[in-house]
This record gives sequence, C-alpha cells and structure tokens, in this order.
Amino acid sequence: MKRYDYIIVGGGSSGCVAAWRLVEEFGASVLLLEAGGRRMSPIMHMPAGYMKYLGRDTYLDMHHMMPQPQLDGRSTIVPQARVLGGGSSVNAMVYMRGQAADYDSWAAMMGTGHDWSWADMLAHFRALENNDHLGAPAHGNAGPLNVSAPFHRCAMTDAFVAAVQNAGEIFTPDFNGGRPRGVGYMQSTIGPDRRRCSAVDAFLSRVWSNPGLELRTQIKVDRVLVEAGQAKGVEFRHNGHVERVHADCGVILAAGTYITPKLLMLSGIGAADQLRSQDIAPICDLPGVGLNLQDHCEVPVIFRSNGSYGYFGEDRGWRMIRNGLQYLLFGSGPVTSIGVEACAFVNPDDAEADATIKIYCVPTVYVDRDISDVEPCDGLTMTCCLLRPRSRGKVMLRSNKPDDMPFIDGGFLRDPHDMETIIKGLKLARSFARHSPLAGLLEDEIVPGDMVTDDELLRGHAKRMVKTNYHPVGTCRMGPDSDPFTVVDPLSMSVHGLERLYVIDCSVMPTIVSANTNAPAMAIAHKAAGLIHNAQR
Repeated sequence: MKRYDYIIVGGGSSGCVAAWRLVEEFGASVLLLEAGGRRMSPIMHMPAGYMKYLGRDTYLDMHHMMPQPQLDGRSTIVPQARVLGGGSSVNAMVYMRGQAADYDSWAAMMGTGHDWSWADMLAHFRALENNDHLGAPAHGNAGPLNVSAPFHRCAMTDAFVAAVQNAGEIFTPDFNGGRPRGVGYMQSTIGPDRRRCSAVDAFLSRVWSNPGLELRTQIKVDRVLVEAGQAKGVEFRHNGHVERVHADCGVILAAGTYITPKLLMLSGIGAADQLRSQDIAPICDLPGVGLNLQDHCEVPVIFRSNGSYGYFGEDRGWRMIRNGLQYLLFGSGPVTSIGVEACAFVNPDDAEADATIKIYCVPTVYVDRDISDVEPCDGLTMTCCLLRPRSRGKVMLRSNKPDDMPFIDGGFLRDPHDMETIIKGLKLARSFARHSPLAGLLEDEIVPGDMVTDDELLRGHAKRMVKTNYHPVGTCRMGPDSDPFTVVDPLSMSVHGLERLYVIDCSVMPTIVSANTNAPAMAIAHKAAGLIHNAQR
C-alpha cells in the first residue's frame, strides 16, 4: 500500500495552498483528496463568468439552513463550492484581508503573543501576493497569487464612489492596509491575462509535475482513521469502492466550515453525548466541534435607475455577444469585471471607529434565490453586510451516514445587536442614494420601498431578505485547551487530545474577520503548513 507524509482532505483554497507549500518548500509527499471535479467550464475562468452559475448546483453544494425562528421560520440556502480550488474557483474574486484588530484580537484571546497577530499574518499575505499596482509595506509583488485593480468600471460604480464621498466618507485607495474605511474600489484575484486566478492556478499548478503530489478528485471521505490517539489515515469512497490510505506524518482537514466538523464528528470527535445519540462511539470528547458558526449576512436596498448604467442585460442577446467578442479579442470590457467593483466600509454609530458595515455597490437588481417577487431591471443594489456579527450558529450531524448533509443553524440576526446594526446600515445606504451624482441616476426605491421607514418595518424587511455573504467560519475554532470549547491548538494546528490530526481551513477562526474570507483562508493555510512542518522536526 502506498504511503504519504500527509493526506489533505479538501482541495479548496486552504488545501491547495498547504499542498503547494508542503510539497515545494518542505519536500513532503502529499495526497490531496477533493470531493468535486478537477475541471470547470471555460466560462468560469472569465471574471464575469461565475455569475452564470450562481444559482446552479454545477459546482456548488446547496445546504439548506434550518428554519430560523428569529427570521419568522425562514430557511435560506447557503452554498459551498464543490470543485478543485473550492471557493477560489467559483467566488467573485474579491481580495480582502480585514482589519488589523481582527487578527490582534485573535492573538489576545488565544494568548499566542505575536502568532496570529496582524503583524504576523501580514507576512503571509505578502508572501502569497503578486499585486499589480501596490507594493511594500502592505503588499507583495513576487508571490503566486495575482491581485489586481478593476480592469473595468461601469458608470453606476463610479457614481456610487463619488456620492459616498459627497456624503462625507473618505476615499480609500487600498482596503488591505489593516484599517479598511470609507469608499473605494476593491482588488480582485485576476491576472494580467484577465482570467480568474484561483488557488489551483496560483499554487497547485506549480506542483502538478512534482512526484511529491498526488491529486484525486470525485472522492467522498467518510472518516478519519484514528488509532491509539493518533490519526493514521482516512477512509473514502470512489466509484462505489471503499478505500483506506495512510499517512506517516498526519491528516490535514481542509474541507471547509461545514464539512470539516462533520468529518470530525463522523470520526468520533466531538461532543460525546451527541455522538452517542447518532450511534457513533466517541474517541475524543470535544464539545466545541460544530459550534461557534459565524457568517457575514447582508440585507439589500434596491433602486430602479433611469437608464442603463450598470450590468443588467449585459449577459443576454447581442450585448452578450458583443461583450464576449471584446473580451476574447481585446481582453477588455464588462467580462473583465467581477460585477461588484466598489464598496464602502462604514460605521453608522461612529465615523471615526472601525467599520461595522460593508456596503457593496451591485450595479443591477440582485436578490437571493428564494426571493421571486422582485423583477430584474436596470438599477442599483446596495447590500449592507454585517462585518462583526454577534450571532452564533452551529453545524450538527443529520445522521451517522456520510452521504447526509449536516444540519446548519446559521443564526443570522439572532442577536438583537446585529439586527439594529443592519437597520442603521440600511438607513445609511439610503442616505448615500440622495447624494449626487448617484441621485441623478436613480428613479425610485423598489425594495423595501419608500414607504418602509420605521424600524419595525425595516426589521421585517431584514428578516425577509437577509442572505449569506458566503463566508462561514469558526466551527473548529483555535484556542488553548484550557477552554473546553476550542478544537484546534493555535501553535501546532493539531486537534486537541489527538496527535497528527490537523485543521487548517476557515473553521479555525475564533471570530470572523471583517472581510471576504478567501485571502484570509490562504494566509491561514500558508502559516498552518509551516506550523505543521515544524511540529514534525
């Protein structure tokens, strides 16, 4: 039987970064197991192409959240990537790191000193990055991951940026310096060839031909094999056949915030009483597995415009053909856009304090999958995204059958403070629409509508429209073993109470960062690979 130094479960952003570093830098042999396929449609490599697949399950698993009492029983859909490269292969390509205070608070709450602080993590961000217009001290220009300024901006985006400045917010040319504040244009993981730069493109492609890497796709991992307190390998299925593989140095879980805790629990690692209720024999009692789920949720304000200033209709008919030809022939035009080019980081309570709301400028009418009574048209959607939610959810086993999706209790707006912050964000977004030049492009507010003004009506709007921003974290959080609800040791990435079992994805975040999570996921995995390697020395 072939043996490996490491088995990595999950070929998303975290798994690709860790596999690349372990193989190329540390000379390890790695088996990388991915549940999804290896290839995608060529359309997905075009920056705007992901929008064609947002509502499909071609490359996504659609998790249905448990009915939420605080949302009047509503159940939303929370998708997860199912393809090599994970979120980096299907997302909107936004490159965002978060606030320095996010990481400094991790170091403080975990008692790790410099480790996991902003200064520590900045070195990992820079090592991975190849920024096309920004350099030291905040950015790197020699890493594998292409990061760029927008290649295309529409008129609605520019009007939003100007209007928010006229409302009193500052213009910020770089949201990734440690304190994102004000309005500006977002950076994205797009290369000079105007193509998506996924974790596969940036990292895994560099070790394709290295004999130290073996990649297997369409794999369903059922459980981790644990003997005498050590992870020895994994059991998985492929084409109906059950296989077992063994690792000499360890098993690394990078299956994501929903699936990593599910795998731990199926392997007997979690709250012992809950495992017994599913007829699973506990081997390590860790009650924190699956708890502490956090996600950025968002609520929109939608306006109809008096003309075509954004992207409505650009993906149909003659305009689609024209835009496609422009992209293929000249590498320019709307297809080079991610469709959301600008945002504002704001604090409705204190203009000088850290941002608590991120307002995306979406230059069309955009709502979630379960909203069917809003007609698409030329317009503007300002989505108010909660950056530091206090609400917490959890991931639980549905059964002891590996094919069953887990129960997901998202907890959106469960904490009253989150609801009040969202309402303040909605009011602030509305105020931006009253400033020029944006005011001159907008006709009327269609969602929730001009008549929805008092807080109680806005609460009802938020309950009806709130959706995920696709950033789940926290279900296997790092922390000292003195805290019974932590799962992972922050200085070795090993699961508490076990040897040679590691977790390196966004599930380890103690608290969610104030940013899109793809870039932080990569930085975490880069640091984690070094910690795991050092633990073997």
